[in-house]
Amino acid sequence: MDQTNRQRPWKTDGLVLMPDHWHALWRLPRGDTNYSWRIGRIKSLFTRAYLAAGGLAGRTSPNQRRNRRQGVWQPRFWEHAIRDAADFWLHLNYIHLNPVKHGLAAYPRDWPWSTFRRWVREGYYEEDWLGPTDLSENIEYVWHDR
Repeated sequence: MDQTNRQRPWKTDGLVLMPDHWHALWRLPRGDTNYSWRIGRIKSLFTRAYLAAGGLAGRTSPNQRRNRRQGVWQPRFWEHAIRDAADFWLHLNYIHLNPVKHGLAAYPRDWPWSTFRRWVREGYYEEDWLGPTDLSENIEYVWHDR
């Protein structure tokens, strides 16, 4: 990400890296909406380095191979422009809950590839925020609001 950020800068407010996808909440410079280039560049550079280091690609269809897909990342992405502070928090919460939603961690604090701990250090979340008992209600709310 650093190499891409040097070429076309942005600020990362939220991030979670999952086994086959990632979620990010970025602030792009005023007048610059080229997130597509950034995402494509990050995926491409990571995939090359990962495969060169011995990482394994997932299955790909003949069509994906024709389009030079390596089976490391999900092929598409969805973008959303944040509308207001409430929308920002809904999406930031969704990002931090994603490892819990996918059964990879019991709490957001347990997933090391996330900006959650940074937000805890800055005082915005409690470290034990959103444990298993209140998870389903909040994920449902975030999901339907997307």
